[in-house]
Amino acid sequence: MAKVKGAVVVDKEGCKGCSLCVGACPHDVLELHKEVNSKGYHYSYMKDPDACIGCANCGVVCPDTCITIYRVKAS
Repeated sequence: MAKVKGAVVVDKEGCKGCSLCVGACPHDVLELHKEVNSKGYHYSYMKDPDACIGCANCGVVCPDTCITIYRVKAS
């Protein structure tokens, strides 16, 4: 079975920092950034991109649909 690598892209201006995605990630990839967006919210980002498997749990639980997940076969 091919190994899958994932990437999470967060619309940082749409993120309100609810951290549901952080809790939903089974590989502890996401974290809330110390910086804030233009609305004053700490937004989510990939703190450990190499650990992401593209499971899409974060995108499913995001109430604002500001997360896009990409999956590619790793060589």
